[in-house]
Amino acid sequence: MIEATSVTGQPGRELVSFRAGDQEYCVDIIAVREIRGWTPCTTLPQSPNYVCGVINLRGAVLPIIDFNARLGRGATQPSARHVIIVTHIGHRLVGLLVDAVSDILTVADGSIQTTPDVACDTVKSFVRGILAVGERMISLVSLDRIVPDLELEAA
Repeated sequence: MIEATSVTGQPGRELVSFRAGDQEYCVDIIAVREIRGWTPCTTLPQSPNYVCGVINLRGAVLPIIDFNARLGRGATQPSARHVIIVTHIGHRLVGLLVDAVSDILTVADGSIQTTPDVACDTVKSFVRGILAVGERMISLVSLDRIVPDLELEAA
């Protein structure tokens, strides 16, 4: 069972932290619909390299994005230990393939530090900030950057 961990004594927002490769990330819990075990996907032709495919989620077609591949960190070879975080991104439901969900964190907005200037533009577009939780450094992910706006791509 994952328990909420308070990073500060102040009330704040709740974040779901997860591991992808050797890094830890988090997203706002409001955007998370559910967390489920890995389910093999049906691949789609001509899809970007970070799209694993689609699954049937209670009658709805859910695209699955390999989080590591989307960040340019290489493709994940999914196994039974991997999980899918079903998220709301804009008006769409999208599944993120990650290694494991770690924690639910409650953080004050003031504890989120800005992304350092040494990070490349690609990293800055995905990462909204950094949380220092004990010895852990957790990147706060901007979900709206994970799936490009299809209308902008077509233009």
